[in-house]
Amino acid sequence: MKYSGKSKAQVVLLLLPGLLVFAVFTLYPIVKLFVMSFLQWDFSHALEHPFAGLSNYMAVLGDKYFRTAFVNSLVYTAVTVPGQMILGFLVALLLNKVSHLKITYRVLYYLPVITSWVVASLIFRYVFNTEGMLNYVLVNVLHLSSANIHWLDTRWGGMWVAMLLGIWKGIGWNMVVFLAALQTVPQDLYEAADMDGAGAWQRLIHVTLPSIRGTILFALVMLTIGGFNVYTSIEMITGGGPAHQTDVILTWMYYKAFSTGEFGYAAALSFIVTIVLAVLASLQFKLMQQKEV
Repeated sequence: MKYSGKSKAQVVLLLLPGLLVFAVFTLYPIVKLFVMSFLQWDFSHALEHPFAGLSNYMAVLGDKYFRTAFVNSLVYTAVTVPGQMILGFLVALLLNKVSHLKITYRVLYYLPVITSWVVASLIFRYVFNTEGMLNYVLVNVLHLSSANIHWLDTRWGGMWVAMLLGIWKGIGWNMVVFLAALQTVPQDLYEAADMDGAGAWQRLIHVTLPSIRGTILFALVMLTIGGFNVYTSIEMITGGGPAHQTDVILTWMYYKAFSTGEFGYAAALSFIVTIVLAVLASLQFKLMQQKEV
């Protein structure tokens, strides 16, 4: 389609406000952050920011606390992403077969998604606190333990509580995504599979999953990015403690930027995480393409 000069001017004018907002609030901060990652930008250099080269990146990679935070983020993602996807897919399969109260069940499963992260995190902290509800039930009601269990006072105890919260809140989102995908699968494929004598498991493996491969890839990539961006639940449940052992990438980045004032370090950390996420997304795309072949 060919546009006249007047039409092109109108298109540019219509796009200009959105482009300006994108440039000011998205593009400029990214460029500024990239520049900061090569500067010595901290409280000791408030007025002048000398060029630091790759020293910020080397400081990040050599920091044992960053490695701990990175491993925590990796484990959090590796546990919560499959957990959300599998449980969400199973719920979607069940709801796809329900004929009555389908909307009611969808709303019930989706409620955790719209629940505030802060509120949900505070509830989980109350339940799993040393003097919290779970220990009260285990010790005083069921008498299964003689002493309170310190769920949040150890690295992996705190991480598992945060991971349970992440899975619980993510089931509803995956349910909606997979339910929409299941409703697009042609019924002719299932009828052909029935005629060939395929059972329920064979229909699932050879018909359902291949038909929603694109949705699976979409959910996998989005949840992986979300897993590495976890912040609120860790900050509210453990605060990164004890001794930064439950810190994840974003909580450690926030601490370095706003508690110690090492903005150059934090900027370098953000771009290292960006590279890691880009590599993971590329690997996921290649893996799904190989399966299609």
